[in-house]
Amino acid sequence: MTSVTAPPPSSTHLPQRGERYRLVAPNTPTAPRLVRDFIGTLLYVTEHPALADDARLCVSEIVNNAHCHTRSPLIRVDVTVNRRQVTVYVTDDDSGSPPGPRNAVHPGKGEHGRGLVLVDAVAARWGTIAYGVRSPHSKTVWFTLAAAGR
Repeated sequence: MTSVTAPPPSSTHLPQRGERYRLVAPNTPTAPRLVRDFIGTLLYVTEHPALADDARLCVSEIVNNAHCHTRSPLIRVDVTVNRRQVTVYVTDDDSGSPPGPRNAVHPGKGEHGRGLVLVDAVAARWGTIAYGVRSPHSKTVWFTLAAAGR
């Protein structure tokens, strides 16, 4: 599994060819579940059921991070699906720095701090980007899952 500090260009110019989908969700406690269900359904419909569980796990962790750690009113999820892979981009409008995985769970934090460690373990590739050179105004966390045997 590889972590990359800069993803392909922003979701307005997605790098891979394939079908493109978008969901914009309010930044509420229900956002992770809403997005998780969207991704699961999308991958079943687009004939990638083997990737659905991993995609649901990864997107749920990333959207939960956006919900818990940003004040962005909306969370945008862009998905590009083709025969070989699925790439998911989660963007929020918070100026904070892009997140990174924690190597160890800190005492007293319980289950917190493991989300991007899980993404790193499951995804073929993933990364982050902050938009806005001198004054970041939004950020994206993305991941790619590859179809088995392709």
